Amino acid sequence: MTLRRKYVLLLVGCSLLITVAGGWSAWTFASRAIERELDQKLVWVAGAAAEVGLDAEVIQAFRPGDEDRPFIYDPYRNRLLSLLPYVDGAHVVRRDSTSLSLLVSTDPPESARIGSPVRWLDAYPSELETAWSTGEAVTPLFEGEDGRSYKYGFKRLDLYEPIPPGARPRTGQPVREPSDAMLVVLMRADYLTSLAEFRQTLILGSVAAAVFFGILAASLATGIVRPLERLSRAALRIQRGRWDESVADERGDELGRLARAMERMRVGIIHRDEQLRLMLAQVAHEIRNPLGGLELFASAAVETEDPVERRRLLDRVRTEVEALNGIINDFLAFARPLQPEARLHDVRGPLREAAELFEPQLRRKGGSLTSRLPSKPLMARADPDHVKRSVFNLLQNAGQAGAHVWMDAWLRNGEAIVSVRDDGPGVSPQLADRIFEPFVSDKEQGAGLGLAIVKRVIETNGGRVVLMPPREDREPDDPVVPVGRGAEFRIYFQGSEDLPAGAPEES
Repeated sequence: MTLRRKYVLLLVGCSLLITVAGGWSAWTFASRAIERELDQKLVWVAGAAAEVGLDAEVIQAFRPGDEDRPFIYDPYRNRLLSLLPYVDGAHVVRRDSTSLSLLVSTDPPESARIGSPVRWLDAYPSELETAWSTGEAVTPLFEGEDGRSYKYGFKRLDLYEPIPPGARPRTGQPVREPSDAMLVVLMRADYLTSLAEFRQTLILGSVAAAVFFGILAASLATGIVRPLERLSRAALRIQRGRWDESVADERGDELGRLARAMERMRVGIIHRDEQLRLMLAQVAHEIRNPLGGLELFASAAVETEDPVERRRLLDRVRTEVEALNGIINDFLAFARPLQPEARLHDVRGPLREAAELFEPQLRRKGGSLTSRLPSKPLMARADPDHVKRSVFNLLQNAGQAGAHVWMDAWLRNGEAIVSVRDDGPGVSPQLADRIFEPFVSDKEQGAGLGLAIVKRVIETNGGRVVLMPPREDREPDDPVVPVGRGAEFRIYFQGSEDLPAGAPEES
C-alpha cells in the first residue's frame, strides 16, 4: 500500500470515526432530551386539564346514555375539545373491576359511547398502574395507524373533600383523594421529524467531512510523497554513480533536512571519489619514482665490473626498496579499517615510548627533543598503541620540519592534551585549512598521508587533532611553549570522568 493511500485511509477513517461517534452521541442526547420535554409537556397539559373544569365526582358518575343529555355531557366534552390545539386526542376513562371503560372523549359521540371498553390501553399495564398509584405517567413511543409516532399521557382525576373547620390544617387546603377516573391525552411526537432531519444532516456532514479530509489527506500525502519520490530518484542517481546533479533542497522541515543530508552525502561521495582518484594517481606517481631508481641502479649494477661500485649500487637499490615499502605501508595504513581497543590508561607511557623511538633519529640529524610530561598520572580513554603511533607520526613530521622539537602534555577541562611543536618554517596559510587532507603536503618527499592518518586514528578513538594558530593569535593562558616560527599540533583525548586522587587539573 502506497504512502498516499495510507494517508487518505487514515484521515478519512479518523474523520468518519469522529463525526459518526460525535453525531451519534449528539443525536442520542438530543433524542432523549426532546423525549423528556415531550413527556413533561404531556404531564403538564393533562395536569392542567384535570385541575381545571374536570370534576372527577361528576364524571365518574356518568352512565351509558348520558352522552345524549347535552346539558350534562357536552360541558365536559367541550373542555376536552379545547385541548385539541395542543394534543391529538383526549379521553376520560374509568377503572372497573377488571377493565377500563370510556366516560368522555374527543371522538364523535356515536363512536365513543359511555361505558364502551377501552382496549387500546391494554398494551400499557405498567404505565397505568404507575398512573393509578402516583397520579401521572407517560407511555413509550408507539406508531399510530397513520404511521406517525405518538405518546399517551395519563393524569388521575382526584376527588377533593373539604376538611371540617375544627380539623383543618394551617394551609387550609382540601384533602385530595384518588378517584377511579383518569384523563388520557394523546400527543404526536413531532420531534422525531426534526430528529430525522438532524440525523440526515449528520450523515451528510459525515460524508462531507470524509470527502474534505480525503482531499486534505491526498494533498498532504502528495506534498510528502512527491519530495520523497524526488529524493528516491536522487538516491538512485547517486547509487548509479551520477553525482553531477545536486539534490534539491526541498523545504525547511524534516524532508528538507533529509535532502540536505543527502546533498552532503553526495558531496562527500564526490570528495571521497576525488580522493580515491588522487590516491591512485599519487600511488602511481610515488611508486614510479622508486621503480625508476630501481631500474637505473639495477642496470648499472649488472653492467659494472667493480665490486665496490656494485655494492654501492645494490645499497641504493635496497634504499629505494625501503622507500617503496614505506609508501605502500602509508597507503595501507590510510586505507585499512581501524578497530581501536580504547581503555582508560596513563598516556605518559605511550608518549615516552614514542619519544624514545624518535629521539635517536633526531639526534643523528643534530637536533634535540624536549619532553615535558606531568609528574602525576595523565589518564585518557584511547587505544595505547594508537596514541603511540599518532604521537610518533607528529614527532616525525616535526623532526622533518625543524631541528628542535618540543612535546608537552597536560590536563585541562577534562581532556588530556598532547602538544608537539617544532622550530621549522611552520605551515603556510594556504595549506592550513587543508593540512589534514590526504596527499596535502609542503614536503617534496612522501605521499602526504601522515597527518591524514593521524587525524583518522585520533577521531576513531573519540579525540581530535588541531593545528594551532600562530603564537600571537593564541589565548594568553595557553601553556608556555618556546616562541618561534614552527608549527604546533595538539591532540585532545577524552579524559577520565572520575579523576584519580592526587591528580588535579594542570594548566
